[in-house]
Parts: sequence; C-alpha cells; structure tokens
Amino acid sequence: GLVLGVYSGEKDDGAAQLTSAGDAFDRLVSGKLRALLSLCGPPLKKGKTRMFHGLHQDFPSVVVVGLGKKTAGINEQENWNEGKENIRTAVAVGCRQIQDLEIPCVEVDPCGDAQAAAEGAVLGLHEYNELKQKKKPVVTPQLHGSAESEAWQKGVFYAEGQNLARYLMEAPANYITPIKFAEHIEQKLRSFSNVKVHIRSESWITTQEMGAFLSVAKGSAEPPIFLEIHYLGGANTDDSPLVFVGKGVTFDSGGISLKPSSGMDAMRADMGGAATVCSAIVTAAALNLPLNIIGLAPLCENMPSGKANKPGDVVRAKNGKTIQVDNTDAEGRLLLADALCYAHNFNARAIVNAATLTGAMDVALGSAATGVFTNSSWLWTHLYEASILTGDRVWRMPLFEHYTKQVTDCPLADVSNIGKYSRAGGACTAAAFLKEFVTASHWAHLDIAGVMSNKDEVPYLRKGMAGRPTRTLVEFAARLSQDSHN
Repeated sequence: GLVLGVYSGEKDDGAAQLTSAGDAFDRLVSGKLRALLSLCGPPLKKGKTRMFHGLHQDFPSVVVVGLGKKTAGINEQENWNEGKENIRTAVAVGCRQIQDLEIPCVEVDPCGDAQAAAEGAVLGLHEYNELKQKKKPVVTPQLHGSAESEAWQKGVFYAEGQNLARYLMEAPANYITPIKFAEHIEQKLRSFSNVKVHIRSESWITTQEMGAFLSVAKGSAEPPIFLEIHYLGGANTDDSPLVFVGKGVTFDSGGISLKPSSGMDAMRADMGGAATVCSAIVTAAALNLPLNIIGLAPLCENMPSGKANKPGDVVRAKNGKTIQVDNTDAEGRLLLADALCYAHNFNARAIVNAATLTGAMDVALGSAATGVFTNSSWLWTHLYEASILTGDRVWRMPLFEHYTKQVTDCPLADVSNIGKYSRAGGACTAAAFLKEFVTASHWAHLDIAGVMSNKDEVPYLRKGMAGRPTRTLVEFAARLSQDSHN
C-alpha cells in the first residue's frame, strides 16, 4: 500500500495540490492520480481520505489523505505546530485504511516532515491486542523514497517510545506487577552498553528509610520495587544528570479509602508516570542523546488489607518529615515524596517527575494538556517549547504559598497528604505537598492524570491508554542535550 498527502487548495479553483512525493507518483502513472482526484468531487478536507486501486503494479492500493493547508505552522492559540499535527493525523488515518485491507506493508509519503509522518504511522497503527486470539494484521510502515530517512527513523524512535508506555499502561495489573514492570524495562535496555539498571528490593527500600513509599506498598501481597536507571550518554559520565522520577502504582484500588468499582480497572495505568519516564529513557538511549539521565520509579500496588495504611495514620518520609495519611487514595504523592528525596543525591541539572496524580487535574484541563507545576522558568520554557513541536502539550499551573498552607496546617504531623479544604484546588495542593520534599532549584512536577487515556481526542492514537507525554519528555531531553553542547 501507499499513503500520499494532498494539501487543501489555497485558491478556489479546486485543483489538488499534491506533495512532491504525490507529484512524482502522478507522473509515474501518467497523470491518472490528479485526474481521478478531480473526478471525485471537491478537494479533500483535512484528515479525510480517498482510496484508489490498480493505479500501479507496485502499489495495488493507494490512499490519498488531506493534509490541510500547506502554510500551516505554529498556531499561537493552540500552542502547537499545526502542520506537524495535520501530518500525524492524516498519515495515521491512511495507514489504518491499509491495515483494514490486510496489506502487510505500507509506504508513507514524508509530506514535507518525515519525523511527523513516521510518528503518525507508528502511533496510528499501535494497538494492544496481546491477549486476544484474533489480532489485527501487523502492518510495517516504511518511508516512501529515501530523501528524509534520518528524520523518519527519529520519528519511529519517538513513536515507539510512546508505544512502549502505552503497552505498559494498557497491560492488565496481573501481567504488569512491580517486578514485571522493572524486568520489562531492563530487557528493553539490555543492548545498550552505557545503561545500568538497578532493580532494588524491599530490603534496600527499608535501608533507605523510605517510610512513606513502604506504607503504601505494605497493603499488597506484591512486594515493592524501586527501579533505578542510569543512562550515561554525556561526554563526561560525571556531568550533572537530568533526573526523571515516575509514580509507579501498578494498580490503585484506593486502599482503605476505596475507589468506586466503576472504572477502577483503568487504575492498572496508575503507573503512567513510571511508564512515560522509563520509555523516554529507552528512547533517549536509542537516539544516543548526548546527556546523562537517571530514571527513578517507585513501584508497588495500593491495596486494602489488614496491613494497609488507615486514614489518620502518620508515616515518616526519607527526609524525616512526618505525613498524616488522611486519605489512602492520595498515595502517589507518598511514593514520590521518598523518590524525590532520593533524587537529590545525584547533583541533578533538573528533576522532573511525572505522575497520574489527581482526578482534579483531569477536571481542570481534561485531556488537552499535561499540567506542569515548576519552581523554574528555565525548566518551564524548555518543556513548553518541546511540547509545541510534539503536539503533546503542557500547561503551567500555580505553585502558590496559598496551597502550601493547606497541606502544612496539619493536626498530627508536619504535612497532610490532602489539602485541608478537601477537593478545592486538588491538583495544586498535591503539587504543594511534593514541593515539601524538594530543595532543588530546577524541579517540575507533571500531573498526567488528564492525559492518561484517549477516547477520540487525539486522532492519531486509538482508544486506550495514551502513553502521554513520552514524546515531549524525549524532545525536552534532546533540547537539554543541545544546551549542554552549546
């Protein structure tokens, strides 16, 4: 199969404006493609397709997809590069049509941006069907022509990184337990000589005095794991690393503060923070990015049992602060408190944590963007600029003292794990809680609860767990590595 792009005409003469690859193919078939497109009625709208059969022996099926306006670029209102988003969407739609025909290979028009085209193809074809007997046919997308093969390969790596996060988040919690998660990431990194993976057991976590993390883990029969990854891509292995921290709750029942049963199955993806940061490091290694990255993922389940945290219990974090656990379903911040304390051991250039932390984040922004709380405008700018390119957007949220007072005004301990006004500003009080465990001057907390899954909002992702914002984290790391070079 072949997927070709066509721009919507800037003029009203209705003539199809093909990409350079489309033009070349049209010449190959003696102008038949243009002729057929003009016979088919009005020009193709953005994301719409037309399929033709029998135009060329090498490509029994050709899908032409609408790319929107050729002049589309950065849209200030939307905070993304519209041209790139149009390409991702169009290519994904075209590739899925080829897949429906059960054609095993599809060549893709780079559409003027081979990286975006590769991302659209690889993200658009991904589906979790590991456990089904009837599977969709596997389709291998390839670049049509050879002009932009380097950019295409980069796009493949970016998309495969996000697909790895989608795979981990979508898999059932009895398949991705804390130890299975760690082993899966270790296996992905095995071939890289500049990566070390440490799978830390419960006894190590105990010696580190991570009392907050252990208090969550003790409610489950699954033992906790602290996954630590060192990617040494920098010119000097002693250079200050970028430290990624990801919340890794492989299933979240809410504990004693039990969640409603409706939709609880989606809580197999409550390790989305760990999945995205670990997948970003796998991608950084594949791209051979020239910087050092450390990944930290506290992994456990949050379950109700005779050993579980009880509302009102007080636990002690690694930095000595005591925490009153007023709601056992606000468990992610307990894991992150200890992991963030540990992250300060590495003289980090920046600490970035990601977590499906609060339902309040979903209420605030929905699935449009990841909420970012940060104490560093430098860090914010890098994340924001990265997200414009990837189309996987971020939006800055407040870290006001106003919210800190609500978590430090606590009857029994130094801090409470929920704000004293309960639901008000829930994403902000959660961020304020985490800030109590951070002394680094460049820290960002990404609340990814709203972008955890996709219904139909991102057209180049199928329904299911989204693996967002993996590509933004990779692009951010790539920009940081260029910073080091300059």
